[in-house]
Amino acid sequence: MAPFSLMTAGISLLAKSFNVFSCTSILARSTRILPATYFSLGKSLSTSTSNDGRPKAPLNSYFRYVVQQMPFVVRQNPAMKHTEVFRKIGQQWNTLSPEQKRPFEVVALRDREQFKKDLEQYQARLTPAQIEQKAEERRQMLAKRNAMRKKRELTSLGKPKRNRTSFNMFMSEQFDKARGHDNMAKMKSMNDNWKRLLTYQKQVYIQQAEDDVVRYKNEMRSWENRMVEIGRIGLLRKHTINDRKRAAKKVTAAECAAERRLWLSQRVLQLNLQHPRSRQSQKLQEVQQGPFGEQNKHKIY
Repeated sequence: MAPFSLMTAGISLLAKSFNVFSCTSILARSTRILPATYFSLGKSLSTSTSNDGRPKAPLNSYFRYVVQQMPFVVRQNPAMKHTEVFRKIGQQWNTLSPEQKRPFEVVALRDREQFKKDLEQYQARLTPAQIEQKAEERRQMLAKRNAMRKKRELTSLGKPKRNRTSFNMFMSEQFDKARGHDNMAKMKSMNDNWKRLLTYQKQVYIQQAEDDVVRYKNEMRSWENRMVEIGRIGLLRKHTINDRKRAAKKVTAAECAAERRLWLSQRVLQLNLQHPRSRQSQKLQEVQQGPFGEQNKHKIY
């Protein structure tokens, strides 16, 4: 069964690789599912290589079916959205019998084996410097991918937008009025206009920026409290985490001090009841011998 997340993840890949969404002619076709044996599966769909000569990974059996069915589904449903097209093809794939799926699986397995051989040959031609360069490029790619994934996650969790500066306020207000044939020319024009503003004229935008700072702090405080409630402490800012740690240490120290004062008061009361004539000497002796004796050795009560 082809999950819908897999279908949506491959939209841009298939659109760029095969340009299947360029079909604009509307032809009358039957709505039946074309059998797998209808297509010529002898030609590989994954023999291309990247710019640096590295072989590209082949498509699996499901995506091969998607590529071959896409033009017919698009012609039959020209107004259908891309996600709906993928959903429809996924439903068709789920209705195919194992015999109908087997040709796609055979060709996908054959291409996979060929890909492994090509990859081994490609890696054997690389020098140690090239291998290190490829590893560094992969690390950078993964870091960029993780950053984008984290940004999308924070957006989905409703993280507030950062506050804007006074120049950002001025730019958003004056952008449509700025002179220039493109964005870069408009930016330069607005920058020059900002520098020519007098102090009292800039004060309006400075005040707006200060208000936006207050807005951002309040919204971030509420958002971080909500992240703590749902157990996503790792999403908090570093200084917020450090503040929470310092606050926890202060609470622990205050609790220890309160416990110490309670113990001392109980001991003093007990000694006063047992030896009313020598309260001061007994109290000092017992306090010095207690669990906090070393801390209170030089204190007089």
